[in-house]
Amino acid sequence: MKIENKIILALDLMNLEDSIKLCEQISDKLNTIKIGYPLTLAEGLNAVTTLKKEFDFNIICDFKVADIDATNSKICDVTFESGADAIICHGFVGPDSVQACLDSANNHNKELFLLTEMSHPGARKFLQANADEIARMGREMGIKNYVAPATRINRLKEIREIVGSEACIISPGVGKQGGNVRKILNISNGAIIGRSIYEAEDPKKALNDFIDLIY
Repeated sequence: MKIENKIILALDLMNLEDSIKLCEQISDKLNTIKIGYPLTLAEGLNAVTTLKKEFDFNIICDFKVADIDATNSKICDVTFESGADAIICHGFVGPDSVQACLDSANNHNKELFLLTEMSHPGARKFLQANADEIARMGREMGIKNYVAPATRINRLKEIREIVGSEACIISPGVGKQGGNVRKILNISNGAIIGRSIYEAEDPKKALNDFIDLIY
């Protein structure tokens, strides 16, 4: 997946109309968006289908899939059928549940991102202790794409060492959560940025400001 300007917009608005308006402002500067539960619970998977059709973005669905294998398969199948190019799943559920997501991605010729560790402070309590093992599991399973935090640069470096230089890592936590876009892109392949862009008075200027920091 080629990420233009190395930035992924976390599109966590609550309605499709506002999402389309925002995308119209910034679609000439980026080609990849991340859609999570806020928009899809409000508007349904039609939001994914519509944004894919209107803008032909790379769409990563951030559903943090974390159920038994049979349920994971159903979640991933319907997500890919809606037009998503990739889906994010949790690794703490173990290899059988993750394999179901990977199988679905492969069957649809789409991509899977394995979440190793989240960016918020609470992730230190449980996820951080097991993140390295999750990354090792992903490498052993042949997974090529990972999510690792922009908010803890030392952890990001450690996860990169585990998954290897050829893996793709995308990192949430830039902007409102304090992650530094320039520093993390020395390690990650893409910076996930949400509120700092979509809550800005001028979202296009906010995006351009981040691009200027990178280049």
